[in-house]
Amino acid sequence: MTEGAGGVPEQQLLPGKYARVERERRFLLPGPPAPSAVTATRRITDRYLVGTRLRLRRVEQPGGESQLKLTQKVAVAGPGAVQGLITNTYLSEAEYDLLARLPAAVLTKTRFSLGELGVDVFDGDLRGLVLAEAEFAADEEARSFAPPAGCVAEVTDDARFTGGSLVVAPRPELLGWLAEYGLYPAGE
Repeated sequence: MTEGAGGVPEQQLLPGKYARVERERRFLLPGPPAPSAVTATRRITDRYLVGTRLRLRRVEQPGGESQLKLTQKVAVAGPGAVQGLITNTYLSEAEYDLLARLPAAVLTKTRFSLGELGVDVFDGDLRGLVLAEAEFAADEEARSFAPPAGCVAEVTDDARFTGGSLVVAPRPELLGWLAEYGLYPAGE
């Protein structure tokens, strides 16, 4: 077994019984989507458990239902849509509450669905950041995907725009990153 990017054995990048290969591309947008284009809206709270590769997620649906899950992401270093391996476990409210007691860095966002795109509009210190994300089942799908209309830049290969990096980014740093792409949040 040889090691691939990031020290992850290459054979582990194949879909398996528990983990699947995560393929996604991310794009910076200048602002939230037009309400007329939105097909679904969800509030997301992500808790990145300190010292782990684990993320605890609460997805709140408009009707009051919540989806709770624990996710492990094993990243690979290198360019392109293949981000690494992802494993999800769905949780009960009691399981979520127990895990939510662990130390974590937290971010919140609203996710808008627009066809094959999820557009995240961030809150708190990340306000002003709008990221569109598309996920793919195969490499060719990812390569042939056209960036969304109004896209400022593709940031798939910019590790600063991953959840694990954003959750710990101080606001002045985020503003600097956005400025590098010609974005300046209103009121800043």
